[in-house]
Amino acid sequence: MTREEATAQVQRFLADHGLSSPGLNPKGLGGASIDGAQVYFQFLEPQGELKASALIHKFRSRPKPQVLESFRTEQKEGTDAGGGAVDYEAVAKAVFLSRSYSSPVPGERFREEVDRLMEAAELWRKDVVPRVAERAFKHHLR
Repeated sequence: MTREEATAQVQRFLADHGLSSPGLNPKGLGGASIDGAQVYFQFLEPQGELKASALIHKFRSRPKPQVLESFRTEQKEGTDAGGGAVDYEAVAKAVFLSRSYSSPVPGERFREEVDRLMEAAELWRKDVVPRVAERAFKHHLR
């Protein structure tokens, strides 16, 4: 996927949600808040991939390894990740559900897939984050 294709993909997605956007900035980043969900896009130049990420949780400081492992355990145990995978971004100090695209996707399919990612992230925020915290805290006490 080229940067231009990725930019157009993001522009169309955001337009489908009633938002006007340049898509990606010169650094290859973009994002929006849609119905309370936060979605981010990043064009990974060397791989030619567009990464779509829906925010689950942002930490104040770097989380303990057992917290991140607890998020990964949830995914391994089959908690719906909306077609994505648990993804920790150290710079943002945040956990996302992310998926990558190496070629352009028809607009409707892309919207459905990213919407599904955002919906799953919302469920993770409400249902999984408390379980993750409890599991990590119990692990910490052992």
